[in-house]
Amino acid sequence: MSLLKKAIRQTTAATILFAATGIAAHAQSFVMATGQQGGSWYPVGGAIKAIVERENPEMSITVTPGAGVSNVVGVDAGRFGIAFANSISTVDSLTGKEPFRKATTNVCNLGILYPQYFQVVALADSGIKTVADMKGKRLTTQQLGNTGEFLTRELLSTEGLTFDDLDSVANTSYSDSASQMKDGQADFFTLGSSMPTGSVMDLASSRKIVLVNIDEETFKFFKDKNAAFQRREVKAGVYPGFDETVYAISYDTHMVAPCDYDGEIVTAVLAAVADNSQSFGAVTKSMADLTVEEMATDIGVPFHPAAKAFYAERGVSGM
Repeated sequence: MSLLKKAIRQTTAATILFAATGIAAHAQSFVMATGQQGGSWYPVGGAIKAIVERENPEMSITVTPGAGVSNVVGVDAGRFGIAFANSISTVDSLTGKEPFRKATTNVCNLGILYPQYFQVVALADSGIKTVADMKGKRLTTQQLGNTGEFLTRELLSTEGLTFDDLDSVANTSYSDSASQMKDGQADFFTLGSSMPTGSVMDLASSRKIVLVNIDEETFKFFKDKNAAFQRREVKAGVYPGFDETVYAISYDTHMVAPCDYDGEIVTAVLAAVADNSQSFGAVTKSMADLTVEEMATDIGVPFHPAAKAFYAERGVSGM
């Protein structure tokens, strides 16, 4: 091979290698932690992935199931680029309050997505109308690391009860919990999710259910522990055959990221949510009328610098 041909070949190979590594360096891949299948977080995360990747071909998102508490821990440890979380849990994480083992130091708020409801669903023939009625009954709830599971423990404690006072406790997915209720293997089902929730809709289509009302005294117990809690009305008809109006403990689903995380990615994710409310409304009705102002609600968790800049650019005052 002539020296000229060899030089050309080496130059071409170097150019290809440079181009390839340049593309690889520019590509932005990250993991987004959401929630269990059968809940609302997982499909909302999938919708965010589809829009972000469509609008930003250089970005690639892996959506993974998760849980409110463990997602925050994962973000703080740098395992997740972005994650879904519950406002109450994230606030607790800042001081290392139970169920967190230590205070988080690198978790920032990106924005509110929609309200979450801690739902206490009982079979109508279970005899459960109050927390005290749960003694000796069979519970199906979320897995350890989920906000709903932790809140169930807290709710029982308002009547001096623990899981040991129940006949049985199953920690499983929303879908499996609904199946257990339909099959008569559990008396009540607790979960934290949007309203209505697909798994409860499925349950209500085959079994008569009731939602346990949260009175003002019980709510005060939660509010005194965390100011991010709210008491919201659940209207009759939210589920098939449910004809009462009750109150539930409520909080907000929001997104978090490490405070030093890539601002370009944060901006792309927030733009995907802010500019496509109709698409997200098809996934969960709770997001149908979401506004940028609502996304920018201060919940007591510091905003990511890129999120602050995004909301200021969109005209939200005080950012």
